[in-house]
Amino acid sequence: MGIKVKLDVVLARRNMTLTQLSERIGVTLANLSVLKTGKGKAIRFSTLEAICHELHCQPGDILEHKEEE
Repeated sequence: MGIKVKLDVVLARRNMTLTQLSERIGVTLANLSVLKTGKGKAIRFSTLEAICHELHCQPGDILEHKEEE
């Protein structure tokens, strides 16, 4: 199972930087960067909820399931 993180796409659509998102939701820039680059192994529901609330989106807008080939 592969999960692709599309946070950069959603941020670009909202004309928002990762730094701005970090400041608005109270999650460190380092943690958001790990998530954005797809290097993270997990995400807390509270973090996902804060991201979705601030970006006015659904979790499926940020996360995508990709079948491994």
